[in-house]
Amino acid sequence: MGVRVTDEVMTRLGAAMELAQRGDREAARERFTELWAEASDPLHRCMIAHHLADQQDDPREELRWDLLALETASSITDERTAEAGATGSVRAFYPSLHLNLGDVYRRLGELSLAREHLELGLAAVDALGDDGYGQLIRTGLDRLAERLAA
Repeated sequence: MGVRVTDEVMTRLGAAMELAQRGDREAARERFTELWAEASDPLHRCMIAHHLADQQDDPREELRWDLLALETASSITDERTAEAGATGSVRAFYPSLHLNLGDVYRRLGELSLAREHLELGLAAVDALGDDGYGQLIRTGLDRLAERLAA
């Protein structure tokens, strides 16, 4: 989800993401949880849930946050993503959201649901840009397909 920082919540979200990237999952989880409690904007909530899912130790909790991210994405408009500085339409969020759901369902042994989300992610991959982020998500979907085929 490539979004430029344009407001305070996005700035704080970026700081929490930096904590996660440095490996401080507990502090990142705390920050994301604080942001979730404060945020009402669907774009903010989608991004917070999307990143909070990655900080969970329990795959069932990860699934819960991934499902919240997907549910919240349906309330985001292209106008809102443009206002926030996102590159492309809200449709470009879906390959990553479905990739995460497919992967967590695979790890939980729910292979039919994992395949369903893989297909949904692949169906939306044309919305991704031809950049590093787009390639990262395409590679992730390819890996998920390989794991499900094995």
